[in-house]
Parts: sequence; C-alpha cells; structure tokens
Amino acid sequence: MRRIIIIGTGLIGTSVALAMRERGTEVLLADRDAASLELAVQLGAGTPLPEDGPDEPADLAVVAVPPAAVAPVLLDAQKRGLAHVYTDVASVKAMPLQEAAELGCDLTSYVAGHPLAGSERSGPAAARADLFLGRTWALCPVEETDSRALERVRQLATACGARTLTVPAAEHDRAVALVSHGPHVVSAAMAARLRGADDVALSLAGQGVRDVTRIAAGDPRLWLGILSANAGPVADVLEEVAADLKAAAAHLREGGEHALERVTDLLVRGNAGRARIPGKHGGRQSRYAVVPVLIPDRPGELALLFQAAGVAGVNIEDVSIEHSPGLAVGVVELSVEPEAAQRLAAELRARGWSVPG
Repeated sequence: MRRIIIIGTGLIGTSVALAMRERGTEVLLADRDAASLELAVQLGAGTPLPEDGPDEPADLAVVAVPPAAVAPVLLDAQKRGLAHVYTDVASVKAMPLQEAAELGCDLTSYVAGHPLAGSERSGPAAARADLFLGRTWALCPVEETDSRALERVRQLATACGARTLTVPAAEHDRAVALVSHGPHVVSAAMAARLRGADDVALSLAGQGVRDVTRIAAGDPRLWLGILSANAGPVADVLEEVAADLKAAAAHLREGGEHALERVTDLLVRGNAGRARIPGKHGGRQSRYAVVPVLIPDRPGELALLFQAAGVAGVNIEDVSIEHSPGLAVGVVELSVEPEAAQRLAAELRARGWSVPG
C-alpha cells in the first residue's frame, strides 16, 4: 500500500502507523486530541492529515477510535472521500456494524476488524511497530462487503505481522467476552480488594497476585466504553464466573470432605481450561521445566543470563521475573524443554549464578 490514513493515535492506531512506516508506506494521521497527534508525529508514526483531506484518496483508512465512535467517524471519513477502503480496530464488532448500517455508511468498502494485541498501557507513547507480530487479527465482513476491500484489509494485517481470522461479528463478540473483556473485569474485582489491604498483606504480595491483577491497570474510561459496547456477552461470562466463586465460597464455609471435593472440582476444571489455551506458535501447550535463577538487580544481568543459555544451546521458551521487596535481587524463572533443564542449570552454576535445586 502506498498511502494509508490513521484516524485515532492511541496505542493501536499509532502501532499500526509505526508498523506500516517501517514498510515504506506513507501514513497520514488524524486525532481530535492535538497532544496525542503531536506525540505520534514525534514518534515517527506519520504526518498530520491536512484539514481538507489528502490530494487523492488513500488506499486504506483505519478508524482507531472507541467502539461507540466508530460509526460516526466512519461516516464522516467516507463523506470526505478519504480512502478507497475503510476498516476499524475496535475490540467490539456487532454494535459498530449495526450503527454504521443505521447511519447509512457504505458497507461495501468497510471491513470491521480487530487486532488482538494491546497492553495495560494506553496512548501513543506505549505504541510499538512489533505489537502485532504473531497475533490474531479478526476480520468480520458482512454480506455487503466487497471482496477487494476484504483483501486490502487482510494485506494490512499481514503487513503488520499478524495472522487473520475471518469470523462473524456476533461470534467474535462472544469470544472476546470470554477471553478478554470478562477477564479484565475479574482482574479488576480482585485488584479492588487490595485497596483496603494493610501493609502486611502488601508486603507478602508475590507474582501470583501481580499476574492476576496486571490487566486491571488499564484505563477505566477506555474499558467502560468496551464493556458497555459488548454488555450482554460480558455479563453472561461474569454471571458464570460469579456462580463458580459463590459456590466455592459456600463450600469452603461448609467445610468437610464432600464440600472440599466440590472446591477441588473447580480447581481441576481450571487446570483443564488453562491447558486449552494455545501455546507457542498457536499449537498445543507444552509442559516446560522451570529453572529458577537468583540474580542481582543491576544492568546487564539478564543479557548475561540469556547469553549463557545460548552457549548451553538451550532455547528459552518463556521467562518471568519476581522481585524481592526491599532487596536488590530477584528470581528469574526460565521455562525450557524438560530435557534441557539440567544442562542449563549446570551452565549457569558454572558461571557463578545461584540455581536452587
């Protein structure tokens, strides 16, 4: 694509712009927030879209605004003739499509889309050109969608490093309620319990609570727009989770062997559900061995650690870091193939690191 327009310079819009700029595409940026637009320009994401539009329609315009704003922004862009093809990146699809139809938008040139990538951070400062590498980019065409428009948006996703999945809008919204929107609310509910936590509880906070509450750091205003646009499917997920939690609480209070078996059932179902999440390269999850390493919190230690793994001929499949409160040390957990664990541990010990076990 020679030229694209990005309307909305938040995390996703700016990341798309950066990715396409790396591929030599001219990118024109627009945002009603002048500060956000200026920062995106300074980051090298593109140049501001002239007020009277481009000298000729762009190959593609990306509407990167909250779900409730997609349809009116799309209508305005089409009336101005900004591009030949239009798409959006909102995480809800049925509502924007319905509103676009009601407003009289041209659905032949519009492909509803959703790159499943992001961060608990927001805004152009959090944008990355590699944000979409290996991620799924959902495309939700409707009956009116022109096949050439669909192919153009598929080209955009591929150019950004994503793999596309074509799915009906309603099915998409039910799916993201389960794997994204619902989990965010559950994470927020757990994190909210920490507001009244005393110093003892907070000093005992480990990686578990950090993992569970990480996504709760997202912008509440942004998430309110997402949740309200997908209210029904999200409510269904939350009611099912709440039922499990209510039952677990009742069984724990009841006590006794039979009651605890019911709690065990929830934990076992949790194991089974967790195991179904796709693993590396989208395949089945592998069971890795974890090699814990105690390292000082100083520059260069992680680089040396990864270098040692390379010397040992061991591929690191995953990594997590747990910091020790009040101490300038931490524990790095390296996930590797089981048969490589001893070889890695031996190499690290030989280089002076403390490897328990």
